[in-house]
Amino acid sequence: MIRHADKPVVMVLAGHDPSGGAGLVADAEAVRGCGGWPVTIPTALTVQSTREVISVEPCRGDYIRRAARALFDDFRIAAIKVGVIPNLEVLEAVIDVARMSPGTPLIVDPVIRGGDGSELSTVDLIEPIRRRLLPLVDILTPNRHELARLTFAIGGDDVARVVEIMSLGCAAVLVTGTDPLDGESAAGNVVHTLHTPELNRQWQWPRLPAHYHGSGCTLASALATRLAAGEGLAAACAQAQRFTWDTLDNGLALGQGQYLPDRVWRAPDFDATLE
Repeated sequence: MIRHADKPVVMVLAGHDPSGGAGLVADAEAVRGCGGWPVTIPTALTVQSTREVISVEPCRGDYIRRAARALFDDFRIAAIKVGVIPNLEVLEAVIDVARMSPGTPLIVDPVIRGGDGSELSTVDLIEPIRRRLLPLVDILTPNRHELARLTFAIGGDDVARVVEIMSLGCAAVLVTGTDPLDGESAAGNVVHTLHTPELNRQWQWPRLPAHYHGSGCTLASALATRLAAGEGLAAACAQAQRFTWDTLDNGLALGQGQYLPDRVWRAPDFDATLE
């Protein structure tokens, strides 16, 4: 039996998406694709497809805590990635889980709405997330819509919004520019920007023509895995973006709606001729 004590283990708390495009399936595939091992705890069960989110059923906070304790007792968790938080009970549980392992990098993808615009989190959670969760976060990975929703700056630009987020205690923010704000053009390259107290860094990626389901989950989980492996923040951000762009470039139109990122596109095809 081969043991790989050096393989980083990433705990993922996120919703389950039955389509496999986003949520826990996406997270687990991204963690494996970036060299880690995922251990997963659902925060919500959803009914959704590549076209729409039909319903969101929050998981019980007590279940989330018990599942996390069992995993902490069994594995050396090297990073924690958080996705959708559907209600206050789940938020309280997520905060408790983060506090079970102080010093473990906490990566939060603030999933507020689905790709079809459906709300996955309630407006009432914005203030508790700002006040209680953000001070624990090592890096937040919002798109520009999510960044605007999490801040109160009226008419402010992205930098002003990031400053507000970091003033609440969040250590770093990687703002993804895939989705333009209302009234902005979707032409040109996609720009992602890392903000920390010490540096600001931008990356540009060619904009792909399709619409994708699960790109944010993929990026955040890839980033969590590279941080868990010991990479520096800027290097981990670059590697996570490269991995995510490749999964989108090799995306699959399997459903009737958005494309699905292929997070195992490098895997060899199955050879049906073998006996």
